[in-house]
Amino acid sequence: MTIRHPLAVWAPKPDRVRVRVLPGADGGRGSDHDLVRGVDGWWEPAAGELTEVAPDAEYGYLLGDDDRVLPDPRSRRQPRGVHEASQRFDPSVHRWQDDAWTGRPLAGGVIYELHVGTFTPEGTLDSAIERLDHLVALGIDFVEVLPVNAFNGTHNWGYDGVLWYAVQETYGGPAAYQRFVDACHQRGLAVIQDVVYNHLGASGNYLPEYGPYLAEVGGNTWGASVNLDGPDSDEVRRYIIENALMWLRDHHVDGLRLDAVHALVDHRAKHLLEQMAEEVAVLSAHLRRPLTLIAESDMNDARLITSREAHGYGLDAQWSDDFHHALHVALTGETTGYYEDFAGLGVLQRVLTHGFHHDGTFSSFRERHHGRPVDRLTLPAHRLVTFAQDHDQIGNRATGDRLSATLSPARLAIGAVLNLMTPFSPMLFMGEEWGASTPWQFFTSHPEPELGKATAEGRIAEFAKMGWDPAVVPDPQDPETFWRSKLDWSEPQTGAHAALLDLHRRLIDLRHRLPELTDPRFPTIDAVADDAAGTIVLRRGGVTVAANLGIAESRVPAAGSLVLTTAPGVAVDGGRLVLPAESAAITVAL
Repeated sequence: MTIRHPLAVWAPKPDRVRVRVLPGADGGRGSDHDLVRGVDGWWEPAAGELTEVAPDAEYGYLLGDDDRVLPDPRSRRQPRGVHEASQRFDPSVHRWQDDAWTGRPLAGGVIYELHVGTFTPEGTLDSAIERLDHLVALGIDFVEVLPVNAFNGTHNWGYDGVLWYAVQETYGGPAAYQRFVDACHQRGLAVIQDVVYNHLGASGNYLPEYGPYLAEVGGNTWGASVNLDGPDSDEVRRYIIENALMWLRDHHVDGLRLDAVHALVDHRAKHLLEQMAEEVAVLSAHLRRPLTLIAESDMNDARLITSREAHGYGLDAQWSDDFHHALHVALTGETTGYYEDFAGLGVLQRVLTHGFHHDGTFSSFRERHHGRPVDRLTLPAHRLVTFAQDHDQIGNRATGDRLSATLSPARLAIGAVLNLMTPFSPMLFMGEEWGASTPWQFFTSHPEPELGKATAEGRIAEFAKMGWDPAVVPDPQDPETFWRSKLDWSEPQTGAHAALLDLHRRLIDLRHRLPELTDPRFPTIDAVADDAAGTIVLRRGGVTVAANLGIAESRVPAAGSLVLTTAPGVAVDGGRLVLPAESAAITVAL
């Protein structure tokens, strides 16, 4: 790894680059310094210049003859926002208290997805620390944090970041982030950071002024594609890879969730994801703790999570939307849009035993065949991350409504059982464990009036085309949309919320205690569905997980003793499990 001056910058596009060091807090004068261009497009101070730069100095770059001060593309801190100067940040200053932390493997774990800005009323990393004991009591193993990299404005989902190395100031900045990770580790919680490498936000993205960070042609849903395989893409790839390593090394993060990897356009022989998996494995060996890479992908292609030795990309896991869709339809009966192909409990049975539903089958939503089969003899099931709800599947609904907005407590309980008892790596979305009544809506805070107006109008028009009354679609720019989405922490202690929370605790405890429930071998998974009766039965060795989503009592084969029920009236009778309508139960053979 090349050691460069801390104020060096890669900028092959301009013919002149100056760095402006701003006046310090001690009243010192600011100064401009011309940088010297190297053959590789990097600019550095001339020999003997800027040898003593304050560790917390603020600085920015002036490109060509432009007098605008632009932030550092690798800025570690943006104290006054993404349009202003950067500030140096030394990650080694933090006194880590996690020396005893040896990491946590994904296999057997339960993930909890949270958004810093809406997890607590204060919406900061420090306030999130105060709620970590709730996650410990719940039995969570991994805390997955939605993107925290710097974006313009005060609040959004995090997917409009423009400075990937900096932590959003409204969350507390990089020092608060380190405190958060440290606090998680001290409680036995691993941290997965959600990162976005497929696009940049619309406001505050100055990278194209420095060099060819974006592809000249092509794009994706969110804008121009990142330049992964065109001219000068070597340095763009290093920009991404070194960012991934930064989270894992400097901030002690245990894993990364890679947003929408299907939007990464890369035609090289070695894909960016394979390169990233290789370099993260090297870092893992050096740190002597497991480091996990989880992809979000809609391709249903297990090559992402197949080892490099077997000619895969070597990632550790990927999200399974198919499981979500099958479970959502089973619980709600909703079959519009992309849910159309997932009607019937037989689909959920197929996902449980095959990993994907669309594994080369016809997708009516896409109007083509989709996916490829999972090698069930070699691929461990824990490499699929599954969920009943997540930020996308809630927030991208017109009103941001959770399952708790429409389902009875009985069906929410069934959803918890089916989500947490799978052979996969289950994930909860914050508040799901108690059936939070608060929505999680799409919210933005673009300071630019035109961008804010375009975002709001585009969102409302999108759902109007689907038949929604524009009056009920929240305005993402309205601050109330953000405030409505914050969790209400008075709920977990009351009524049906407390009962559902207790059920989640007991389910996760069972998952941790019974080895059959974390056995990742696909051949050991047996599932039977009966659409007419509304029942589905999952057998894992001597453990039987059964649910009745129907309107009448059902009896299914089951042996052993009841260890968990979600409703009164469940009983074992002569080798049959008696399930009242809308109930679930778990038995363990003696």
